[in-house]
Amino acid sequence: MSRRYDSRTTIFSPEGRLYQVEYAMEAIGNAGTAIGILSKDGVVLVGEKKVTSKLLQTSTSTEKMYKIDDHVACAVAGIMSDANILINTARVQAQRYTYAYQEPMPVEQLVQSLCDTKQGYTQFGGLRPFGVSFLFAGWDKNYGFQLYMSDPSGNYGGWKAAAIGANSQAAQSMLKQDYKDDITREEAVQLVLKVLSKTMDSTSLTSDKLELAEVFLSSGKVKYQLHHHMTTTSTTEQEGKKRRKRAEICGPMQSTLLSPLWASEKVKDVIQYKPIYS
Repeated sequence: MSRRYDSRTTIFSPEGRLYQVEYAMEAIGNAGTAIGILSKDGVVLVGEKKVTSKLLQTSTSTEKMYKIDDHVACAVAGIMSDANILINTARVQAQRYTYAYQEPMPVEQLVQSLCDTKQGYTQFGGLRPFGVSFLFAGWDKNYGFQLYMSDPSGNYGGWKAAAIGANSQAAQSMLKQDYKDDITREEAVQLVLKVLSKTMDSTSLTSDKLELAEVFLSSGKVKYQLHHHMTTTSTTEQEGKKRRKRAEICGPMQSTLLSPLWASEKVKDVIQYKPIYS
């Protein structure tokens, strides 16, 4: 029966459903998982990169994490070509606001503006919905740290922890059980990696299969830091001590790369990251 009502986004079915919008949401279910967690001192985003073929050139740019403005970033799940259009639109809107009012655009206002664009593509004939969902992480002076999720219909909402993409329902269930209101940014990183490792399709979580980004305050300024994989190693307690000692000798950059967050003695399989830009 749905075949009579799914030819256009402007036609409601007798049950009050828009099938083309629902089909767009199904397309997102085939994309890599993205998870966001709101902590008391920042927001953590992590995304699963799906490697479709071993013959593909390893990308040096990001696939799941994007910086919209100095105080806002997002994680993407869905059709990347659609995401690029919307991300560029959001960047232009943020810059126009800054130019007009000489202050950063409030996070929710930016999200709402982008969702208005997405909603327009579900209401007019000859257009198809954007097949992409977003997790927006940001900070503003009005509400502090914020995490929003939006879908192809143009709906959005604020979340403490959210997941989009493949296996998002299983990830959401785990987040509901393990999330705490007073969670710190370091604990949020550990939780998000734990959830992703148990819900992603591949058997093992390796550094080349994920991207991790953080939005936090540093010296009173909003800082966006994207971590990119270096290498995956198996370490012992002695090796961990040696690396930290070597990091102290090599200087602050190496010390950052081998901080206790990424090179804990208790962790057997360590994923080391380096910040691409901040």
